[in-house]
Amino acid sequence: MTTPRRALPGLLTAAAVVAALAGCGESEASGADTLTVYSAQHESLVRTMLEGFTDETGIELEFRDANDSELANQIVQEGDASPADVFLTENSPAIDVVDDEGLLEPVDQATLDQVEAAYRPGSGNWVGFAARSTALIYNPAEIAEDELPASMLDLADPAWEGRVAIASGGADFQAIVSAVLALEGEDATRAWLEGLQRNAEVYASNTAIMKAVDEGEVPLGITYHYYWFRDQAQNGLIGDDARLHWFRHQDPGAFVSVSGAGVLASSDQKDDAQRLVEWLTSSQAQERLADSSALEYAVGVGVASADALPPLADLQAPAVDPGALDAPLVTRLMQEAGLL
Repeated sequence: MTTPRRALPGLLTAAAVVAALAGCGESEASGADTLTVYSAQHESLVRTMLEGFTDETGIELEFRDANDSELANQIVQEGDASPADVFLTENSPAIDVVDDEGLLEPVDQATLDQVEAAYRPGSGNWVGFAARSTALIYNPAEIAEDELPASMLDLADPAWEGRVAIASGGADFQAIVSAVLALEGEDATRAWLEGLQRNAEVYASNTAIMKAVDEGEVPLGITYHYYWFRDQAQNGLIGDDARLHWFRHQDPGAFVSVSGAGVLASSDQKDDAQRLVEWLTSSQAQERLADSSALEYAVGVGVASADALPPLADLQAPAVDPGALDAPLVTRLMQEAGLL
């Protein structure tokens, strides 16, 4: 029996994606010491973390930047013929799709050991290099903190109709749904999504959610932490009246999403590709992340994140194997609920 391929939403034809990616930092000809990196993480963060890599190793880097679903589906379509040597994602469900197709090379154990166990998959076929926490953004002028729901799952209750914002079309929210699925199961996730379909106001992005909450359009919304922290670092230009609430207590609303780095099994430069992944997870690169304006979490062993952020350990995140998040089932459930 042939196992059906897992795919992410927004599947494009190979020709369309190649055209879309053309001109994204490609050199005219790749030399023997040039790695092709398919990257869905924020360009500025990846370039900051890889600063000095080429000078120290002599390995040139050619980037193709697009979103998680485009790049994951492109790699799956390309299969063993993919020109990619390394795949970097913003959220882990996309790299899980590629891993499930058997297209990733196991990451060197020494590299895996540079990252806390919670931020790498049980398979060892990729590794985390950054993280972001789920949080509730709210406007205290509209709702007091002691009136907020005890669990993110409570937002499906009828009492929250018209009072919660989500960005259901984005990879961030879909990764959060994948954690609910892993923790609560299919039936509970379906019921939660159906409740949100009734209750939620849908916005285009996390930034749009923050703006709507700040302006009182809606009292609260589901987001990732770093949007608010970045805005505060810029004097609250968008969300000066908004605040963050952490669910903690291993609630699905305390889910920490991981950005993944993997080496393509089809790469003819696996040693160099492994060096790049090792670099991203090294203390040097992790400290650059922590010192950057990205305000995402460092995941390297012994590396503290930015001082502005509450320590990851204090967030009491639920235990979720980031390599076991089922993006295709999430897509189907969200489509059935009318959220995609």
